[in-house]
Amino acid sequence: MPPPELVETPHEPDSGGEADKPWGGPTAFRVFRHRNYRLFFSGQIVALTGTWMQMVAQSWLVLKLTDSPLMLGVVAFSNSLPVVIVGLFAGAVIDLVDRRKVILAAQVVMMVNAFVLAALAWTGAVRVEHVMILTAINGLAHSFEMPGRQALVADMVPREDLPSAIAMNSTIFSGARTIGPAIAGVLIGIIGVAGCFLTNAISYTAAMGSLIALEVPRRAGGRVGWAMLGQVRAGVAYAWTHRPTRFLLLLVVINFGLAMQYGVLVPLFARDILHGGARGYGFLMTAQGLGSVIGALAMASRSGGPRALRQNLVFGTFCLSAAIAVFGLSRSMPLSLVAQMFIGAGLMHQMVTTNTMIQFFVADELRGRVMSIYMLCFLGTAPLGSLEVGFVGEHFGPRIAVVICAGFALVCGVILLTKLKMLAEAQEELERQAAAV
Repeated sequence: MPPPELVETPHEPDSGGEADKPWGGPTAFRVFRHRNYRLFFSGQIVALTGTWMQMVAQSWLVLKLTDSPLMLGVVAFSNSLPVVIVGLFAGAVIDLVDRRKVILAAQVVMMVNAFVLAALAWTGAVRVEHVMILTAINGLAHSFEMPGRQALVADMVPREDLPSAIAMNSTIFSGARTIGPAIAGVLIGIIGVAGCFLTNAISYTAAMGSLIALEVPRRAGGRVGWAMLGQVRAGVAYAWTHRPTRFLLLLVVINFGLAMQYGVLVPLFARDILHGGARGYGFLMTAQGLGSVIGALAMASRSGGPRALRQNLVFGTFCLSAAIAVFGLSRSMPLSLVAQMFIGAGLMHQMVTTNTMIQFFVADELRGRVMSIYMLCFLGTAPLGSLEVGFVGEHFGPRIAVVICAGFALVCGVILLTKLKMLAEAQEELERQAAAV
């Protein structure tokens, strides 16, 4: 089946001076001149803040119910496993149907899930098995919602504003990570974890309202069925044969599937090593979010040129490794908070740059599938990483588990240094193709 075509609608006129350059030169707030993106941003910041509140409350609930580092890893595993199972097919669906409708359906599922978890916690009937099942359902919804959101950004802004939009997208995520955990850390002590779950459920209404109000190109829908196997195969073939994309996805697998899984043990560090309790856990997550916001805004404010992107990638990878190691070895709350901030900054440099490069390389008819592969690498490898971190943390100590995570990030950085020339050549080829059009 041929890929679906877009019914084009014109983007708003560009006020920048580099619209003819594929890598552009965005400034931090340039993307807000587009009405669609302003709507999207406002709705997502509310919903993602609620999501981070629920994540913090959920981890605290699991720790309270089980007192087990391994169970923290198992719950994280149940969230990521559905991505492995349906992730590739989710990307094919996103390329065939209206992306906005897919995102809306997924958010309805997650809203209902949050209401159910709130009711279970409020009545005292909640068990860790309930959390695992509901987390798995959320993971299934995320399998469609996250690559859908990534692909939808390209429908909302012109190509020259794409780096700014991706960076600001990460700022939404990071801002929510800053605000959500801080609110959750306070609210857990006031209204309990159930109140956090209920707040999250209500927050989805903001995201759904903004999505309904968007004016984006409509896709000329295709049939969803066995023909999708060919669509999936085309996306996988591109990701495998295009060397720069394949390498960038490998970095994602190592960094996010293994190194960043240190986060599974942050509740344990907050309670047993840093003695900060639920509030301390909220502050640790807030510090990481604050670092992420700073990192994302810094990238959105600077040139999105090829060399700058490669520099961002190198900085992010090595910053991530060093900061995770410091966090794992620290016994001081102030030092751990600083380490979390640098982890957030490194994470954003690595994540935003990788996302930007991949979205520039891929053609629009493959975008949903390639972004679903990106999300599969981003989350689909996390089940093994979270189980590994939980197992090592339980049997050899959480500090050793976190230092091992730092080692994975360091390996990632060393590999990256050997491939910078290949990335530079791919960027130059993209600029030549754009100039020839």
